[in-house]
Amino acid sequence: MAAPIPPKDPSKSQSAVTLFWWLWKDYLRPQKWLLVAAIFFMMIEGSMLALISRMIQPMFDDVFAAADESALYFVAFGILGIFIVRALTATAQRLLMTLVVQLTAASMRKHLLRHMMTLDSGFYAIHPPGQLIERVQGDVGSINSVWSGIITALGRDLISVIGLFGVALWIDWQWTLIAVVGIPMLVMPSLLVQSYIRRRARNSREIAGKISTRLDEVFHGINPIKLNALENYQGGRYDALIKEGVRADMRTAAGQSAVPALIDIMTGIGFMGVMLYGGVEIMSGEKTNGEFMAFFTSMSLAFDPLRRLGAMSGQWQMAAASVERLQEVLNLKPSIVSPKIPAKAAQGCPEIVLRDVNMQYGELPVLRGAGFVAKAGKTTALVGASGAGKSTIFNVLTRLVEPGTGDITIDGTQIKDFDLTELRGQFSVVSQDAALFDETLRDNILLGREDVTDAHLQAVLDAAHVSDFLPLLPDGLDSPAGPRGSNLSGGQRQRVAIARALLRDTPILLLDEATSALDTKSEAIVQAALEQLSAGRTTLVIAHRLSTVRNADSIVVMDHGRVIDQGTHDELLARGGIYADLYNLQFSQAESEDND
Repeated sequence: MAAPIPPKDPSKSQSAVTLFWWLWKDYLRPQKWLLVAAIFFMMIEGSMLALISRMIQPMFDDVFAAADESALYFVAFGILGIFIVRALTATAQRLLMTLVVQLTAASMRKHLLRHMMTLDSGFYAIHPPGQLIERVQGDVGSINSVWSGIITALGRDLISVIGLFGVALWIDWQWTLIAVVGIPMLVMPSLLVQSYIRRRARNSREIAGKISTRLDEVFHGINPIKLNALENYQGGRYDALIKEGVRADMRTAAGQSAVPALIDIMTGIGFMGVMLYGGVEIMSGEKTNGEFMAFFTSMSLAFDPLRRLGAMSGQWQMAAASVERLQEVLNLKPSIVSPKIPAKAAQGCPEIVLRDVNMQYGELPVLRGAGFVAKAGKTTALVGASGAGKSTIFNVLTRLVEPGTGDITIDGTQIKDFDLTELRGQFSVVSQDAALFDETLRDNILLGREDVTDAHLQAVLDAAHVSDFLPLLPDGLDSPAGPRGSNLSGGQRQRVAIARALLRDTPILLLDEATSALDTKSEAIVQAALEQLSAGRTTLVIAHRLSTVRNADSIVVMDHGRVIDQGTHDELLARGGIYADLYNLQFSQAESEDND
């Protein structure tokens, strides 16, 4: 089983360059030309601020002071043209960046989900669905919102700041030097704030995962919550997580706002110095009002993009925390994989053999030298108390889990020598909890297959007794099954699962308590469908009610992970032991219920 992922040490966090390179090579590179076009328009948009500030001096000195009419038209139409260009380029770059963000987010989510589906079942045993959903949705969303903001800041705001400082330098380099004298003092505080933000952002993402997990458990367990009057209890647990999330987000926000706040203070100090130094030059006539207004405008316009650039480091730390969380998952590799040169599956009904199979979950042994033979084309039942290891046998056969030691063969070939897809393609599974998707019945049965004729599908529906209840549904086969099949009864869900198995037409059938939760009438219908499904297949059945497996060709008796007996119903009764005790107990209970 997969080991839990340890918390990442913030002191060992990857650099911004490393993380951005990962984003670029894996996800952004396919959109590079769209990005180039967007950045081109950003640069034009950003440069317009410098032109606006440059127009201030002729507006004051030539138009207002000198009353030059030609300068009036030049300045007026020039400013109009600047704003038109700015509006068009801003629209273009926003549309292009939105497209790039959507394409990149879709690519990341598809890649992440496909990778997660390759991981071992043990991974899902220690990672709740809500946390995984948060990684696919929340973390990816956080990353994309931030990197796009960073690109915009570099492509537009950096050009704006460079252009505006260029205008300021052109007017007076001494004024400019005074205005930015405090900026070097920001370096050390900024580095400290970045480290703080990444730690807090990572904590926020983890809490968001816990919140998603709590919601997932509440919505999936709403009936038990109602029946046990747990609304206040579950609401209180959710409230506590929300409060914790608010505190974490506020700490992150405090760190993010620190750098822009420091820039505000340094800018104020710079402006004060310019006023004290430049005011004297203006009063003495060394500088004109137009020059000062152009300088003041350029520095004022530089204020907002400079603050956004300052906040960029904090925003990147938030994205970096999410990137590291995704990398933790993407760096995990499945331990159960296909061999490089897979064996081919034999045709027809195979024989299944287990020899001395041992397995444990963590420190808990589940199978202890288990072994039996399921003969080709016959029905083999697995019986025993809960926890005997019956369901684990099914998981081992399909390689959802890997045993520690022992041999498992299908027609003489080790199951680990098959390609995983081909191995699992030999099995159809019908379990007590039929896994239906929130799609139509047709989709749930076909599962994406497009090669099934209407006649074949109808034959499957008839054999599984699905046709019996289709007229009762509003849209027949195209009626929605509902979340987890909630629009259907238990017997109807089982019949849909049987139809799915019939359509797969695999040589091996695994039945896991397929009728245990059904009423007598539904059980009879489903049992008839199962008998038709089992015909001509190697069938393994898990059953607690021994009356349902009396006619099995062979019955394997399990106890605490061991196979302690195997034979027909009559042979096992004649030998006595656990099977006879279980059967007699159930038989006496059934008689007692009938008498009542």
